[in-house]
Amino acid sequence: MIKNVLLVDDDREMLLALREGFEKYRNSFSVSLALNGVGAVESLRKNVTSLVVTDLKMPRMDGFELLAHIMRYYPDIPVIIITGYSTAEMEQQARESGAVGYIAKPFLIENLARQIMEMLRKETEGGTLHNVSSGMFLQLIEMEQKTCTIRLEDKSTGQKGILFFNGGELLDVRVNDLKGEEAAYEIFSWDQVNLSIQNGCPMQKKRIYSGMQQLILETARRKDEKDAAEAADPVALARTQSAVENVPAFESDPGAFIKTVKEKIECELGPACGLEDVYQDDSWDSRVSHMARAGEFFHIGNLVQGYVDKAESSDYILLPGGKTIVLAVNPRCPRDKILQVLSE
Repeated sequence: MIKNVLLVDDDREMLLALREGFEKYRNSFSVSLALNGVGAVESLRKNVTSLVVTDLKMPRMDGFELLAHIMRYYPDIPVIIITGYSTAEMEQQARESGAVGYIAKPFLIENLARQIMEMLRKETEGGTLHNVSSGMFLQLIEMEQKTCTIRLEDKSTGQKGILFFNGGELLDVRVNDLKGEEAAYEIFSWDQVNLSIQNGCPMQKKRIYSGMQQLILETARRKDEKDAAEAADPVALARTQSAVENVPAFESDPGAFIKTVKEKIECELGPACGLEDVYQDDSWDSRVSHMARAGEFFHIGNLVQGYVDKAESSDYILLPGGKTIVLAVNPRCPRDKILQVLSE
């Protein structure tokens, strides 16, 4: 994943010279330009940035003001200061303000490039993955209780985003102008991503209060709404018609299907198999639909059947469809055998 470096200087000729000099490093990082701190703030708001290189003396918003803004709103982004008025006191002030590097003018472009490359390498110290499902991988981060910063790139659109985890807890997400949960919904809708992992999480403020599963299910719901809005599209309509043609047989005659299920299980496993009842229950439709969408979202296949342990007198086996068929079973039933019979 190509990293983006933002160069900030009110000297236009300096910026153009740096962009030209960094052309040889284009396979490692790309370059964006801003003529002052205000332009830099706008660029940071719109683009995922891996590192900022800024001059100190600039109109409207100088380098120290920009550095303070970055430390407050983008603490994960390292900043390298360049200046033509270098003193030991100024360097100390810059580092105490949060700058990770300091270089005085004039300088060799190769020396600055070396500093940039060193800082960018830290961005991927936890590893890099390509062509993965964002939702599934991020749930693993949550389960492993990992503290890290993750940068993602959507393969289909080239959009980039960043997530902050502390102890497996998702603190914040950023994509372009979006932050928090709205940004999370955007990232979780990406099917295939490239991502890099940076150990540690500089973000302290918590902006997201929903759990990962809740965010993913809400993303799936929003995708459904979007698909419904596009229903007039001929291609989408064709997909819908195809799905209707492949509705399971019990959709048209649930009574006959329920009778067949009962007879098949009792015939294969005997009357003591623990099957208590088989019935159609509309109250499960929404939850089964969410589970089915989660399977599609994670690319782990269609939901064929589900087992629900509610720690009650009965457990439930769910058979999805337009209408949900529920099998109430004794918790001590041979669940694996029942599920195998249903899948045959």
